[in-house]
Amino acid sequence: MTSLRLSRTVVLAGAVACMAALGVALAAEPKPDISIKTKALEASVFLDAKIKADPALAANSVAEGRKWAEKNRAEADKDHESNPELFPNGPWTMERKYETRSVVDGRYVSIVRNDYENTGGAHPNSSTDTILWDKTAGKRISIRPFFTETDDSGQTLKAMRLGVVASLKTEKKQRGLEDFDVSAIEAIEPKLLKIGPVSLAPSTVKGKSSGLTFHYSPYAVGSYAEGAYVAFVPWETLRPYLTPEGVRIFGGARPKHDEDRPQ
Repeated sequence: MTSLRLSRTVVLAGAVACMAALGVALAAEPKPDISIKTKALEASVFLDAKIKADPALAANSVAEGRKWAEKNRAEADKDHESNPELFPNGPWTMERKYETRSVVDGRYVSIVRNDYENTGGAHPNSSTDTILWDKTAGKRISIRPFFTETDDSGQTLKAMRLGVVASLKTEKKQRGLEDFDVSAIEAIEPKLLKIGPVSLAPSTVKGKSSGLTFHYSPYAVGSYAEGAYVAFVPWETLRPYLTPEGVRIFGGARPKHDEDRPQ
């Protein structure tokens, strides 16, 4: 009898431990800031804690995220009504995440916006874009204020492009792709709206940026199997083209942990 009671106690303790672990795991999963569920679509939008701590930035991100989710809901619902065979496994899944990349000078916030979608194709798709937020102005800006000129095919953009191309070729070799096709990389244009989504890289010097990182989605500069790429151009490369504000915010080196970040 004593043995039986002991066995029951052990089993009960194990069950309680499992339930507690499950509770911790569920609590650790972030709740979406926007969630839409229909027969055709399950869409979620997530903002990280730093973004949510800034009311203006959070409101701007939520407004954009909600517009994105509603647009996809309308399109998915329409497709579900006219072509239900496109949904053999149930509703499509889409997710958007806003994640803080860096905060420079306590003012300029770089955000990486990652989109994921699974619409029942051969494989899910993902894409990346970036946002640069000026906390002082309370709005999105470009990197133009940091450079004396950003004309298409101008000296600044040509220097950026050379840095991007060199970085991508190095990264491909580091991934063991010796005989890769360079056409996608060489096709990158020295134009601010064509060169790729850009962010301010963090620095070993607090409050500074070590340069620019350019974020490329799968397919952008290689095959889908290669995944995404991040190209880094150090600020020293762009020193001749910096405005006084650019000189003020750039400095230091790229932290080792950032170099090792998942591509």
